[in-house]
Amino acid sequence: MKYRHDTLIYNIALASMKGVNASVAREIVARAGSVENFFEASEGALTALMGHRNRLVERAYRDEAVEKALHEADFISDNGIKAVSFSDEDYPRRLAECDDAPAMIYCLGNCDLNNSRYVSIVGTRHATSYGIELTGAIVEGLYSLLPEPPVIVSGLAFGIDIAAHRAALSSGAPTVAVLGHGLNTIYPAAHRQVAVEIARAGGMLMTEYRSDNVTHRGNFLARNRIVAGLCDCLVVVESASKGGAIVTARIAADYSREVMAVPGRVNDRYSQGCNRLITRNVAALIQGAEDIVGMMGWPTRKQDGEQAELFPELSDEEQAVVDLLTQEGDLPMAQLSVTLDLPAHRMMSLLVDMEFKGLVAQVPGGRYRLG
Repeated sequence: MKYRHDTLIYNIALASMKGVNASVAREIVARAGSVENFFEASEGALTALMGHRNRLVERAYRDEAVEKALHEADFISDNGIKAVSFSDEDYPRRLAECDDAPAMIYCLGNCDLNNSRYVSIVGTRHATSYGIELTGAIVEGLYSLLPEPPVIVSGLAFGIDIAAHRAALSSGAPTVAVLGHGLNTIYPAAHRQVAVEIARAGGMLMTEYRSDNVTHRGNFLARNRIVAGLCDCLVVVESASKGGAIVTARIAADYSREVMAVPGRVNDRYSQGCNRLITRNVAALIQGAEDIVGMMGWPTRKQDGEQAELFPELSDEEQAVVDLLTQEGDLPMAQLSVTLDLPAHRMMSLLVDMEFKGLVAQVPGGRYRLG
C-alpha cells in the first residue's frame, strides 16, 4: 500500500509505535533506508531489511499507525503546534544525547530548543512559602546574572513547578512546561492561564504525547526524563524523601547533568529529599543563583557601573597560574599545586583570590579554567 503523505506523517506514525524512542527510531530508519521505506515496504522486504520479524513490520500495525498519524497531523495543523522529530535539525541537542529520548515532541510556543542555557527546577507539589520564595529568588538571580536569559524548565505541576514557571514569566526569562498529556488539554486545569502565558511569552508547552493518547499516572513519571534531559543542570528546591523530584534528580544524574539541591532543616518533611541527595553526593549543595552560575562556570554579565580592567596587575604566582592554564587548559587544584610547587593551602587561597578578581573560574569536577 502506497501513501501520498509526507515525511511528517510517517515520523508521527513511527513515534507512536510501542517501544519506539529516538534511539530505536534511528536504528529503524538506518536499516530501512528512510522512514518512507519503513512504512511502504512489504512485510517480507521489511523483515529482510530489519534482520528479524516482530510486530513493527506487520502491515496492519503500520497502516493503523499511519491512519492515527493523519488525524494527529490535522490536529497540530489546526492548533499551530509544531511536531519536532528525532531527525530534525531543531530537535533539542541535549535531549538527543539521552538513549530513551522520545522520537517526537509536540511543541506549542516559540522557544529556542537549543538555547545556550537550560535550567530545570523541580520540587514537591506541597511547597512551603519558603520554597516558593526561594524558587523565585533563584530564577530572578539567574536572569540578572547571565548575559542572556536562561530557559527555565519544569512540569507545570502544583508547588515548586508552577512557582518556577511564574518566576520566569515575571523575570522575562523563557520557560518550558513539559506535560504528561497531549496538547488538547492542560492539567492541572488551574494552571491553564499560566500555560497560555508561557506559550505567548516566548516559552513553550512540550509533550511527547499525541492528542488521542489516554492520560494516566505513568505519563507524568515518564515526562520526568524529558525535564532531566533538556537541561544543563537540574535544581531541586524542596522534596520529601520520595517523589517525582527525587526520581527526576536521579535521572538527571544518570544523564551526566549537574544536579543541585537546596538544603533544609533536618526535621522538615519537604527538605528530607534534598538533604539526602546532598549527603549521598547525588546533588551539590546550593543556596542561590550565584552558586548555580559558579558551579556551571557560566560567565556573568557586567553589572551597572562595573568597568572591566583590561590589563590587571598580576603577582608572580597569579601570572604562573594564568600561564599554566593558558598552556594546558582546565586543571584540578592538585595538579596546579604540584606543577607550580605551591603548598595546597597556598594554592587554595590563591585560587579563591583569583576567582574574586575574575581571573579564573571553577568548573564542574573541581577543575579551574581562565575566567
